[in-house]
Amino acid sequence: MMMTTEEITKYLNQRFEGKIEFIEAEVGESWITVSPSILRELAKTLRDDEKLRFNNLMCLSGVHYQKENELGVTYHLDSTIHRHKLVMKVRVPEEKPVVPSVESLWKTANWHEREAYDLIGVTFRGHPDLRRILTPQDWEGHPLRKDYEQQETYHNVTTGI
Repeated sequence: MMMTTEEITKYLNQRFEGKIEFIEAEVGESWITVSPSILRELAKTLRDDEKLRFNNLMCLSGVHYQKENELGVTYHLDSTIHRHKLVMKVRVPEEKPVVPSVESLWKTANWHEREAYDLIGVTFRGHPDLRRILTPQDWEGHPLRKDYEQQETYHNVTTGI
């Protein structure tokens, strides 16, 4: 049976003791926010619970919240069984940007987590192969951070600055 994000939040909060916050969007999809401390257990519940069965991680994106000195990860989940969708967000401080990996739950997360690591700088604890995916391994910084300053040269070649 298809559920709304608000219904899913209420259902999950029975198990997670009110630790999941529902955010109603003024435009677009509403979402839930969660602490990284419960992310792994919550993700497993989202995938395995019979009423939820989010069997498809459609997308995972890194976000830089520069004004708040935080990094975030946004997960877009889909249940092809029940036809409901869910947007889930987690935020961490820039000085300790560590989030549990969900790669073992949804294999789709493997490259998405590597991309968020490479471009934003989020570290996914437990990822089996967390290395850069779009930039060279010795590239300096994370190019999609809002405060990113591109290096002038890379191996004695100008980078276009």
